[in-house]
Amino acid sequence: MAKDAPAPAGLTAEDVPVVLYLQQALDQAVALRASDLHFEPFEQHYRVRLRVDGQLREIAPPPFALKDQLGSRIKVLSRLDIAEKRLPQDGRMQVQVAGAKRLDLRVSTLPTLFGEKLVMRVLDGNAAHFNLDTLGYNALQKNNLLRAIQKPHGLVLVTGPTGSGKTQSLYACLNLLNTPDVNIATVEDPSEIQLPGVNQVNVHDKVGLGFSAALRAFLRQDPDILMVGEIRDHETADIAIKASQTGHLVLSSLHTNDAPSSLTRLRNMGIAPYNIVSSVSLISAQRLVRRLCVHCRQAVQVSQETQQEFELPMTPEPPVFYAAKGCAQCHKGYWGRVGIFQVMPLSQALQDLLLSDASQAQLSMQAQREGVLSLRQSGLQKALQGITSLEEVLAATSV
Repeated sequence: MAKDAPAPAGLTAEDVPVVLYLQQALDQAVALRASDLHFEPFEQHYRVRLRVDGQLREIAPPPFALKDQLGSRIKVLSRLDIAEKRLPQDGRMQVQVAGAKRLDLRVSTLPTLFGEKLVMRVLDGNAAHFNLDTLGYNALQKNNLLRAIQKPHGLVLVTGPTGSGKTQSLYACLNLLNTPDVNIATVEDPSEIQLPGVNQVNVHDKVGLGFSAALRAFLRQDPDILMVGEIRDHETADIAIKASQTGHLVLSSLHTNDAPSSLTRLRNMGIAPYNIVSSVSLISAQRLVRRLCVHCRQAVQVSQETQQEFELPMTPEPPVFYAAKGCAQCHKGYWGRVGIFQVMPLSQALQDLLLSDASQAQLSMQAQREGVLSLRQSGLQKALQGITSLEEVLAATSV
């Protein structure tokens, strides 16, 4: 049952199958380490899927006749309006699952042609997961990131598409910085992770509390460190940059493909290059790839034709990578995910190029000359180490 959720007056015979099915689906999600549960109505069938290691997989659905009852049950537990089926809604709930574990879930509803689609996202607030050592940074990347976040001021950006683990990286940094002698405030849409000792605010656009409004309020409360969930517009970018220039450390995220393109994105938002170079300390781009199962991975040699086709580094002897096989310990040869990163400190040379209105290609070439690994290069390192497969790296990155 949901924690603090309104308890039903009593379960009828019709309710029992719905309650049992939902409990079984949640237990299965925990057992498989799923990050999301999707409940999807169609004209003639009802589909339930779990996202495991970034991949969606179907599980046994409930009887089609129970789809509306199941949706209503989830909405009641999430404290949503069960009568409202025309507009999207967002809620949260906490449930007890197998192993006496409490599961915190964010619930989103969306009206579709054949009913409401519901997505339940598993929110894992375990502080042990917010650790730079376990995310996948190599030694140089980790040292550069630590050097940037330990400065008293400046802007540190984490970039990548939705689902690339940006929030995990930001909270790993906050976890390191979260000590009793600093005032940390975050604004997100919404806050998915609760970190004790950090003042967390959710944006609420309907009442005028957006990223920029929350940032302005933060600056009147003597902060040391600010975290902005995402820089979406010129106003938010401008306030974040000014805050980083006036003695605050600011962490934030952007939706860009790689680290150099973030500089171009800020410029396109209307931020003057001289403000960018005087505030941005470091940009880290990232992707998530599946980890190979250590029990069944297979070593494979790559032909020179494959090296040329995918523009892999040419070596006298074909490099040895590892391929997924599949065993009783994993799911199709993979178990868990790991990050691949492009960590780019803003050097003097990069600052000079930005001030001279250099193109994104010129910025990328300069980063390469300074030893900054691209996402593809970082992924290939992990593939050669047997951490992930070449197929995963090629799917997640471009040349």
